[in-house]
Amino acid sequence: MRRTVCDLHAELVRYNLVAWTAGNVSGRIPGEDLFVIKPSGVSYDELTPENMVVCDLDGNLVEGEHSPSSDTAAHAYVYRNMPEVGGVVHTHSTYASAWAARGEAIPCVLTAMADEFGGEIPVGPFALIGDDSIGQGIVETLKGHRSKAVLMQNHGVFSIGTDARDAVKAAVMCEDVARTVHVARQLGEPLPIPQDDIDRLYDRYQNVYGQRSPR
Repeated sequence: MRRTVCDLHAELVRYNLVAWTAGNVSGRIPGEDLFVIKPSGVSYDELTPENMVVCDLDGNLVEGEHSPSSDTAAHAYVYRNMPEVGGVVHTHSTYASAWAARGEAIPCVLTAMADEFGGEIPVGPFALIGDDSIGQGIVETLKGHRSKAVLMQNHGVFSIGTDARDAVKAAVMCEDVARTVHVARQLGEPLPIPQDDIDRLYDRYQNVYGQRSPR
């Protein structure tokens, strides 16, 4: 898991979702009440599997020589309260964070949004860094919602997934659709997709699209 989480940070850089040392990926360790997360303030080009840190679900450092990410309490709160979540990602990606700065949800006006998020990408409440307030906002917003991403007001993106890679994918897709919908709004008002069609698109993408293991 240390190697997986370390390698996935390179995807944040590859897709231009982070700047300097901002942003982080974490992954739950299967079968354990533990997760691996990026160390605080360490440059992306200095990340290694060895300097990833292991924390318990209260956010306490269990293993590692570095201090964990400043967002550790938020990640821990998500893992404690959403047992189905296996990965959490945080970015300040430009277009999605611009929507967050306005406190505006990204409307579902693209089939790619219906596929991946099952509707709009919602806005979570403003919360300060340092305790689990951000985590509370993430859980309150995403529990019962099909979206795997939330725009935390005046802050940035948090995404969740069945594992860390799935959460990274959601962060990548969130920025992609945030950019496209922003451009669309410069040309005029985007056309909404009817809810019935959103539901059909979401079901197809989640249950039919891609390769399926033979039964």
